[in-house]
Amino acid sequence: MRETVCGKDASAAAFSSKCMMSAIGNTPLIRLNSFSDLVGTNVFAKLEFSNPTLSAKDRIAAYIVGKAIESGDLKPGGTLIDATSGNTGMALAHIARIMDYNCVLTVADKASNEKVNSLRALGAEVVLCPSKVAPEDPDSYYQKAIHLSNTIEGAYYTDQNFNPLNCEAHYSSTGPEIWQQMKGNISHFVATVGTGGTISGTSRYLKEQDESVKIIGVDAHGSVLKKYHETGIYDISIAHPYKMEGVGKSIIPGNVDFDVIDKFVKVGDLKSALRARSLAKKEGIWGGHSSGAVLQAVFQMKEELTTDDNVVVIFSDHGSKYLSTIYNDAWVEEKLYTKV
Repeated sequence: MRETVCGKDASAAAFSSKCMMSAIGNTPLIRLNSFSDLVGTNVFAKLEFSNPTLSAKDRIAAYIVGKAIESGDLKPGGTLIDATSGNTGMALAHIARIMDYNCVLTVADKASNEKVNSLRALGAEVVLCPSKVAPEDPDSYYQKAIHLSNTIEGAYYTDQNFNPLNCEAHYSSTGPEIWQQMKGNISHFVATVGTGGTISGTSRYLKEQDESVKIIGVDAHGSVLKKYHETGIYDISIAHPYKMEGVGKSIIPGNVDFDVIDKFVKVGDLKSALRARSLAKKEGIWGGHSSGAVLQAVFQMKEELTTDDNVVVIFSDHGSKYLSTIYNDAWVEEKLYTKV
């Protein structure tokens, strides 16, 4: 059970921030009974959408901002800036509101309406950028964030793709939580790979406890990560647009520790979306697109698994962020089935 530690004599701002921070982490881990039966092994899900802004990104936002305040890199009244698929931005916008910072976020235009509207509702300035441009293009959401951080006075660029504090946050919290909740009995850890912080930080901790734990990275069709892991070649020619948010990359983020990942599994937009929808109907769990992606990866691996394995997957965010996309029949029909 989470503890709320809020001092009675604290100021209103400190009171709010302390309460919010105490609600981050210690998320539930449960067995997926229906899906375990389907694949013939034990599959457990870490419900990261139980965090305050409904995603795993609360962990890194709180950790990075806390360290920036400690170091003096983030001053009172400063501006938090990052390029985001939505979830990190939501966490940063939330922290900005309760700690009286400004927040400017660059977001690719494939982000769901729910995410964009939620960011704006929290007072963040959202700069929409085209998703169908190269990473080095000045209009890409990566380059736009860098430009804004260099031109806005008092800006602090949280830089989730390359800031090592991203990994540290998961090494110090997500990894130990999973190890404790599973009582050390874990054979596989499966997570989608975007910025790399979740899988890299968590896996480093798990491997330190038991080097036999197999680490599986889930990549999207249209991303460059799997090929880079297998060949060491960054091949931008294989990159193409896809619909999943926060899964895969057209760049090689500095936070992806390829050495700790044993293998990558590629999954597609449609099967991942349908798997997420099935999760809601069969397990009563409302996960996002990436939740469907990790389940689809486990399904594709089922011939490699035994009945005695204990597979832990990360459900990174909540399905309410995808009402206009994967939980919208018309959108799935138009955007996904037409591509098959």
